[in-house]
Amino acid sequence: MELRALQYFVTVAEELHFGRAAERLRIVQPAVSQQIARLERELGVRLLDRSPRAVRLTDAGRRVLAAARETLSAAEQVRVAAGEPAGQWRIGTAAGLTGRLERGIDALRERNPSFEVILVDLPVTERLDAVRRGELDLALVRGPVAAPGLRVLPAWSEPLRAVVSARHAAADGEAVTLDDLSADVLRLPDRRRDPSLHDAVIEALSDAGVSPPLGRPTGTTQDTVVEVGSDPHSWALLPADQIAGSGTNRVRALPLKPDLSVTGYVLTADDDASAPCVDLVVSVFRDPVAG
Repeated sequence: MELRALQYFVTVAEELHFGRAAERLRIVQPAVSQQIARLERELGVRLLDRSPRAVRLTDAGRRVLAAARETLSAAEQVRVAAGEPAGQWRIGTAAGLTGRLERGIDALRERNPSFEVILVDLPVTERLDAVRRGELDLALVRGPVAAPGLRVLPAWSEPLRAVVSARHAAADGEAVTLDDLSADVLRLPDRRRDPSLHDAVIEALSDAGVSPPLGRPTGTTQDTVVEVGSDPHSWALLPADQIAGSGTNRVRALPLKPDLSVTGYVLTADDDASAPCVDLVVSVFRDPVAG
C-alpha cells in the first residue's frame, strides 16, 4: 500500500470531488481515479460512492479515512525525526490576511523552494476543530481565543479601523474617535462565525467606555462594505488588513483616536511532534516586535 494512494484518498474525501482533489494535488484527474480504484482493489472494499452529481464516503470509507490520516501523520513524523523538513502545510485562514500570507509563504519558500501551502478558509470554531483533528497544521485567528488542546501563540498586532459610509458625516476626516460614532448603529462581527474577533471588538469598546446601539452582525467583508456603504448612520470596526483589499469607494476606513488594535494568533496542536517545523512556520507570520 502506497502513502501516495492514501494521500489521494484523503484529498478526495475532503473535497468530495475528483476534479477539485486533482487540482489540489496538481495532477490530472484520471491519475487520482486510478489510484483510488487501485486502493479499493487492494483493500477489497468500496471507499467512495460515485455518481454524476456527487461523491460520498461509504461506511468503510469513513473508517479508512481516519486510519489513513493517522498513517500519513505518522509518516510525516518519521520524516521530521529523520531531519527532513516538512514540504507541505495546511493553514486555516481568514479574510483580509492576503498580505501576511504572501509574506509568510515567500519566507518559507526562501528556506525551502519546494515548500507547498494549502490554504483553507473556515469559520473560527471549525478552523480550530480541524487543527485538533489533524486536518490542518495550523490556524490563524484574530482576537483572544480559548482553545483547549492547542498551542496559542501571539504573532502580530493589527489596528482596527472605523468603517463608515462615504456619506457619513465623519467620512472626510483623517481620523475619528469612538465618541464621534457612538450615536450611530454599530455592526459587530458575527460571533457565530468569528467569536474571537467579536470579543476583541467588544473588549476594545468596553475599555473605551463606549456603548453604541447595535445592529445586525456583519457578514463577509464584501457584504459589510455594501450594507454600511448604503447606510450613513451605521458603522463597523474591522481589522485594517481585512478592509484594505475591499477596493471600493462606498466606504471609508478611518484610523481611530486613540488607536485600537487586535492581536493575531497562530494556533497549532499542543502535542505536535514536529514542533521545530511548527516553530519555523509560526515565525514567518510574526511581527518583528511580537516575540
